Amino acid sequence: MAINASIVTRDTDVLAAKTGNVYESVFVVSKRAQQIAIKTKEELTQKLSEFASSVDNLEEIFENREQIEISKFYERQPKPTSVALEEFLNDQLVVKYRDIEESI
Repeated sequence: MAINASIVTRDTDVLAAKTGNVYESVFVVSKRAQQIAIKTKEELTQKLSEFASSVDNLEEIFENREQIEISKFYERQPKPTSVALEEFLNDQLVVKYRDIEESI
């Protein structure tokens, strides 16, 4: 998925058209961005846990090229908000609403 990493001006009318309300659209995108961020953090933590050291002495910790490459890979990933917004605009998200009576 090619996602533009730079700042892009968005038409709020296009965002609002998806849900009927620009604020609701922003809320949906933000919830999806949170999901993406949590998933990415879990993946990174799992991959880096292989390199965890029980050594407390900083002098004994050495540079690990593979660990650095994994970190750089995740740093180059597009921001979760950019990914979520692209998914939203491309109709790749399914929005489910809780019944108000159920949540009370």
